[in-house]
Amino acid sequence: MKIRKSCYVKGAATYGQCLVADIPQIAVAGKSNVGKSSFINFLAEDGKLARTSKLPGRTRLINYFLINGDTEEEFLLADLPGYGFAKVSDEEKSKWASLLENYLAKEKMLRHVFFLVDIRHDPTKDDVTMYNYLFKNNLPYTIVATKADKLPKSQVKNRLRAIASFLKLGEGNILAVSSLNKTGKEAVLDRIEKVIVAFRTEGKDDGEMQQ
Repeated sequence: MKIRKSCYVKGAATYGQCLVADIPQIAVAGKSNVGKSSFINFLAEDGKLARTSKLPGRTRLINYFLINGDTEEEFLLADLPGYGFAKVSDEEKSKWASLLENYLAKEKMLRHVFFLVDIRHDPTKDDVTMYNYLFKNNLPYTIVATKADKLPKSQVKNRLRAIASFLKLGEGNILAVSSLNKTGKEAVLDRIEKVIVAFRTEGKDDGEMQQ
């Protein structure tokens, strides 16, 4: 698939403010300095779509972006609050955690989660917590290893193998990307296309059987 147009829709500070729409949602999750905004801008080929910052912890809301609006490939990207940022109060962390968990547990239109980790390092304790949550709650996910440009090409496969081993999953469930070098986009877009196609065919078989 190809992302032809994109726009910011709204931000939600509480679950009650979350966007209600009958189109599929794909969430982007990860720690606060993993590059979620850069990843979204990279996919959309719009450097100003999601606000980026050198300061971690900038994303305190669920930010919604409409992708390919009014087409058969229409969906929402939901940029979730980053976790693991130390320089905020415990009260603020608790608010972010509640918003994140409520969204993941209750959003009926959520069809996939892109779970971002830093390719240079083993997953953090918070990363493992997020991974276990996705796994135990049977939420469809793809792990995206960001910042692949920070490593020599010869080390990328070794790091993917190490992360896969750390999380005890197959290497095929991890995609390496670099928003700087513009690599890995096609693999991510292919995964999105499969999600959208599956959404469009949901219920069709049941409908045919009932006729």
